[in-house]
Amino acid sequence: MQINLTGHHIDVTEALKSYVDSKFERLARHFDHVINAHVVLSVEKLTQKAEATLHINGGKVFADSTHEDMYAAIDGLIDKLDRQVIRYKEKKNSHRPGAPIVTAEEE
Repeated sequence: MQINLTGHHIDVTEALKSYVDSKFERLARHFDHVINAHVVLSVEKLTQKAEATLHINGGKVFADSTHEDMYAAIDGLIDKLDRQVIRYKEKKNSHRPGAPIVTAEEE
């Protein structure tokens, strides 16, 4: 997976790059058909914002997260992307097009 990392009103340090890379490995474990990811880290007054667009076979997945701490914003972003990618994977693997998706919690 190729990760493009940019910053708006923030210097993207090597520590932030390595943190984002390590967190995106979690997505690669669940779904390996992610082509590339574009991550934007920005600062808006007192809030830190992280947003990402994943290009997946057959579509795009977008999520964003805001927090007072940049690392917490990245964690929230990864949690949202993880849920969306798992849902996309379940929909794609469904063999019956009209069948409802049954999660492990509902069983």
